[in-house]
Parts: sequence; C-alpha cells; structure tokens
Amino acid sequence: MATVPLIDESAANAQVRAVFDDIRATRKVDWINNFWKALANHPPTLRRIWQGLKEVMAPGALDPLTKELIYLAVSINNGCVYCTASHGAAAKRLGMNEEMLGELIAVVGMANQTNRLADGYRVPVDERFENLF
Repeated sequence: MATVPLIDESAANAQVRAVFDDIRATRKVDWINNFWKALANHPPTLRRIWQGLKEVMAPGALDPLTKELIYLAVSINNGCVYCTASHGAAAKRLGMNEEMLGELIAVVGMANQTNRLADGYRVPVDERFENLF
C-alpha cells in the first residue's frame, strides 16, 4: 500500500496536470503511471524528477535501449520492485529479449559479488587504472 494517495488526473491541480500532460506527450501514451501519481502529492518534486528524467533519458551518446538496460540494472541492484517492473517493460518495448535479461541479471550479480570482494579485501586500485576513468 502506498504511503500517500495516488493523485488521479481528475483530482490534480493545474501544476500537476501540466506535468501529466507533458508526460503523456513526451512518452506518446494515454495514461499516467502510479509513480507519477504518487509524486504528484508534492508538485515541486513531481516537476523536478520528471524534468531530470527527460534530460537523462533523452537521445544522446547512449541509445535508448542501453539507457533502459542501465536503469533496469540499477533498479535490480537497488531492489526497487516498481522501477524494475517499469524499466523492464520499457526495455522489452525497445527490444530487450529473455537472453539479454538473463545476461543483464548475471552481470548485476557478478558486479555485486566482485565489488564486495574488492571492498572486503580493500584491493588497491592498479596504477594503470588510475587515470583511465
């Protein structure tokens, strides 16, 4: 159960409706998902997060599927069921298949394992890696 009510479009104030309209237009959809309806309880947060998401997910050096796969990997790693479902669906729409999902989850799992080992052993960064990233 949500900790806040989900703001339906019919109950939204003008500020929220404007963001909802932009979400529909930008995503070319006819509905607003629950994440945005929850954020609508605080219109400044709704507006700020939507603007940031639009900027980050806009066309750039990374193609849209790659961006969704990264978002999905981070969502899996963070244990966010909602974001995993949402960005998993978006990645599927953009071409992710079951094999890709399996590899993605394997990479997330392996990265978590090796990260913990490196941190646990306090492995010093190799000098040749220092200035590459």
